[in-house]
Amino acid sequence: MTQRRALDAPLRFGANYTPSKEWMHSWLDFTPDDVRRDFAALAELGLDHVRVFPLWNVLQPNRTLIRTKAVDDVRAMVDIGAEFGLDVSVDVIQGHLSSFDFVPSWLYTWHDRNMFTDPTALEGQAALVRALAGSLRDAPNFLGLTLGNEVNQFSAHTHPSPWPVTTDEAGRWIETLLAAAEEAAPGLPHVHSEYDAVWYMDGHGFTPAHASRLGAMTTIHSWIFNGTAQRYGGRSVAADRHAEYLIELSRAFATESDRPVWLQEVGAPSNCLEESEMPDFLEATLRSAVRTDDLWGVTWWCSHDVSRDLGDFPELEYSLGLIDQSGAAKPIGRRFAELIPELRARTAAPARDTAIVVEVDEHEVPVSRAALSPGGAVFQAWVDACSAGVDPAFVTSRAALDPAALDARGIRSLIRPDLAAGEVDRYGSVNTVLNG
Repeated sequence: MTQRRALDAPLRFGANYTPSKEWMHSWLDFTPDDVRRDFAALAELGLDHVRVFPLWNVLQPNRTLIRTKAVDDVRAMVDIGAEFGLDVSVDVIQGHLSSFDFVPSWLYTWHDRNMFTDPTALEGQAALVRALAGSLRDAPNFLGLTLGNEVNQFSAHTHPSPWPVTTDEAGRWIETLLAAAEEAAPGLPHVHSEYDAVWYMDGHGFTPAHASRLGAMTTIHSWIFNGTAQRYGGRSVAADRHAEYLIELSRAFATESDRPVWLQEVGAPSNCLEESEMPDFLEATLRSAVRTDDLWGVTWWCSHDVSRDLGDFPELEYSLGLIDQSGAAKPIGRRFAELIPELRARTAAPARDTAIVVEVDEHEVPVSRAALSPGGAVFQAWVDACSAGVDPAFVTSRAALDPAALDARGIRSLIRPDLAAGEVDRYGSVNTVLNG
């Protein structure tokens, strides 16, 4: 399978797979029939792919031990996906999921070393990437690897035990592991993913340029509990179009005009939305996202509700699924299924001849990522333009000085937000916040 440009195929719609039985802990005792039951329910909704999350400490409990049985289980899950017509994307460095960290013991306490910068740690991760990619490369429904789920959170100041990185070190980590993936499974669309600190957190080592230039596609993770819903409301223009905002923002930093963008993670959190609002939020999110150019597809978070037999999750995690614990599609899942046939056929994106300027420094890092975050001057300029009926694009301040670059994107007018206006606190969102 080779990477196709986004417009060469229908839009893709899938789910991030959260096993209905024992959640991700099911990797400790992989049971193919449980996966078949779950995948059958997803196929019935009309989904065409899943993204799966084998746990790092199960795959690689020691730096020099990559468990053959665990790698074989991942291959078995990919093959089961094929039984139900589902393509499968696989994350590797797992990392972080739903407020829990799954870091192998060779990286913390007595063995504490920075996973991004320590040479032996990086060598170990590259070995795992090569092993997993090599096992999966001949599976016809394998969509490629994502390096890991939002592992940039391990470098953020908000993490309890951060491993800080510079911009160069973050880029080196991404490029090293992407190269390992390409070496072991050439020609597949291998990608990396970050949570929204990459766009919103000043001083963060992972940058918009990393997100928009490295890997086969730009991946977007859009959550409205990051201050968007709190400031504007869960069913506001800002919330309904938050995913579209990040997609368009990413295009300002891309060096390829037709770079594919994958809305890899987006969900309807119960701490921002009433249950009755969730299907309409899903529909609004999808309809706004599909109005962007070069969108590869949308992968909803998540497939199944987390069982309440499992303790200590943030409350919202128990209700994010398209399918409930009984195996029945929830109203949000049924709405997803209803929309897929219509939205899979691409339609022309609206002209975006007005662009909001993002001020960047000499390294193309935003001068104020806080200004891009909910309530910031750039974010507010987007909300105001959308509310006025304008579909804005974004350009960097460097591109704004280049008439040829503007002309190539069809941009005729610019909005320059006042970065001194709408000042917001230093971005401090974590993926989910525990109560009590």
